[in-house]
Amino acid sequence: MVIEYARNVLDFKDAQHAEYDPTVSSLFISKLTCSLAGRDMQLNFVPGSQVAEIYGSLSAKESYYCNFGVNPDCIDELKQGPLNVSGSDAEGEIRVIEHPDHPFFIGTLFVPQARSTPDRPHPLVTAFLGAVVGHAI
Repeated sequence: MVIEYARNVLDFKDAQHAEYDPTVSSLFISKLTCSLAGRDMQLNFVPGSQVAEIYGSLSAKESYYCNFGVNPDCIDELKQGPLNVSGSDAEGEIRVIEHPDHPFFIGTLFVPQARSTPDRPHPLVTAFLGAVVGHAI
């Protein structure tokens, strides 16, 4: 989501992910200094954000399976458009983004479906399905 947003909204046509081209000048996704794979971490949500409303809380604990994240050197560029940083970890690193003018444009660094079960679906999974049904033709 970050790469497509950087390319198509912010007009960084060469925006890239370090896993695919670590030498490009517009590296919006970089390798994390410390892998989050296999870790459960506390998240803090921005009051009034869509994700905070979905969770019904300003914090949550989620599981991570990643080695890459938003490049800290590109945060100022990301904030130049309408995209909002709506969730971060205890160190303030970006973990959730959302677009305020879209029914469900929420990106997470964690994997919500990993904690979702048929009996207890994850709130983001339920909210996504609600957005799809609500906008069906």
